[in-house]
Amino acid sequence: MFRFENPIYLYLLVLIPILALIRFYSVRKRKKKLKKFGDPDLLKQLMPDVSRIRPWVKFWLLEAALAMLIIMLARPQMGTKISEEKRNGIETMIAVDISNSMRAEDVAPSRLDKSKMLIENLVDNFTNDKVGLIVFAGEAFIQLPITSDYVSAKMFLQNIDPTLIASQGTNIGEAIRIGTNSFTQQEQVGRAIIIITDGEDHEGEAVEAAKAAKKKGMHVFVLGVGSPKGSPVPDGNGGYMVDNTGAEVMSALNEDMCKQIAEAGSGAYIHVDNTNVAQKKLNDELTRLQKGEISSTIFSEYDEQFQAFGILALLLLIAEICVFESKNPMLRNVRVFRRKEKQATE
Repeated sequence: MFRFENPIYLYLLVLIPILALIRFYSVRKRKKKLKKFGDPDLLKQLMPDVSRIRPWVKFWLLEAALAMLIIMLARPQMGTKISEEKRNGIETMIAVDISNSMRAEDVAPSRLDKSKMLIENLVDNFTNDKVGLIVFAGEAFIQLPITSDYVSAKMFLQNIDPTLIASQGTNIGEAIRIGTNSFTQQEQVGRAIIIITDGEDHEGEAVEAAKAAKKKGMHVFVLGVGSPKGSPVPDGNGGYMVDNTGAEVMSALNEDMCKQIAEAGSGAYIHVDNTNVAQKKLNDELTRLQKGEISSTIFSEYDEQFQAFGILALLLLIAEICVFESKNPMLRNVRVFRRKEKQATE
């Protein structure tokens, strides 16, 4: 089955019936004008080279060529192979804090953008592993189920934004609970839950959730993003958020909370700043996890199919050029199908 890289172009296919309606209208209007000149049979004798079918053939050839060109612009693609593979790796669920405090810019370019960059680099280092994405603020939900499709993971990662969740807050406990239930049922596979947050847990129960994950053989790692000194929170409109008194809202990294969660989850706490140290530490920690055999459904990269539609469009245009609107005088008396005249027998 085809998928389209640029499906927005498919809306242009509405031009096909519109052009057909315009064509029908113009032909009908032309017929009415011709009737004013005289009897249709007489006009046919006066214009022996005029064909009623050829203009329609040329028109539909152009319509078909236009349709092929539109489909070509939409870049049709098709997967060429689906296979089951056994690979050695780990399973990782990454939970990203998308509360408003993650807009703070004490880590460049912002806490959230730095987190997304870190995750993208982490996924680039994966080879035989599975990854899933969770977003959380006042509540949590799965953004991407656990998969070995790294291209999709990075695509979903780019769509992460604080506007995805209307309920503000930082419910780390709920994110851990969802992560705990998001792994596959395979055995002897290292499993990690990575929490990326500034540690401002407003709901509580994060430590208890981390302990529950530990009992199930999972490791909870916490990446604390930001500065313990605090930073104002941008409001998204060029200014900064203020409280009821008009004072700027300051958001500070709660390292104590992050360390407690990591310790309870038999993981590690890693501080994320403007360096790449956190990236290296996280990679080292994940390398230590037990790597088991993972069964994965692998889809090969989609192959571009637009070339075939481009060739069809070219052939249709060539055919349209080769068909003349009027009959060739030299072939006027040639008939592919001849009527058998009835002989009168009396």
